[in-house]
Amino acid sequence: MLALLFAPPPVRANELPEYRLKAAFIYNFLVFAEWPPETGSTLNLCIHGKDPFGAEIDGLQGKVANGRTVAVQRKGAGESLKNCQAVFIAPSMIDGLARVLDSLRGLPVLTLADSPGAMHRGVALNMNVAQGKVTFEANLQAARAAGLGLSSKLLRLATEVQQ
Repeated sequence: MLALLFAPPPVRANELPEYRLKAAFIYNFLVFAEWPPETGSTLNLCIHGKDPFGAEIDGLQGKVANGRTVAVQRKGAGESLKNCQAVFIAPSMIDGLARVLDSLRGLPVLTLADSPGAMHRGVALNMNVAQGKVTFEANLQAARAAGLGLSSKLLRLATEVQQ
């Protein structure tokens, strides 16, 4: 009985490697994205909704991406995302995706997700898991509408690029 209390739940064991990889992908997205010069020296990476990363995303805190220091923040429903330069829209918030994207319209914010169809709905970079590997797709139009650039090196690795 004590062993059951101290053993991690099986779902958690399956999620950790996937979200460790996804955190690494997000760091590379930040490295290979270009923000306007007036963005400043800090990139606020906001996790919007229930955080699926846990401590995995905290490893990005203080890292330098493209000459800017990464600051990880967690934002719940109803909290403003206007001070964020990158927003990961958690699966728990994907039903409100249109509302989130509308609130960020015209702002230099890199939108990120890991939900099926999110790239086609306006998210700039959407991660998927296929055959046990993390892949991603890019919506170049969404990035450009936000005033952001995505490196050709990054785009070459995408499984799909929507112009």
